[in-house]
Amino acid sequence: MTTQTVTVTGMTCGHCVSSVREEVGGIPGVRTVDVDLATGQVTIGSDSQLDPSVVSDAVAEAGYAVVG
Repeated sequence: MTTQTVTVTGMTCGHCVSSVREEVGGIPGVRTVDVDLATGQVTIGSDSQLDPSVVSDAVAEAGYAVVG
C-alpha cells in the first residue's frame, strides 16, 4: 500500500472532516483516509500512487483546497 499526505485548508469541524473523508475515499484504489482537523493533514492509503490533481479535485468537491 502507498501512503500520501496532503494539507487541506478550510476545515473547521467534524462535518468538514467527514466531507473530505467521503470525497477522497471515493477515489478508485483508496483504502484509508485519516484526517487531522487540528493540522489539516490528510493521510491517504491507496493501492498505488495517486495523481495529485485527482486528490485536489476530490478535496475541492468537498468544498476545501489542498495547499501546495
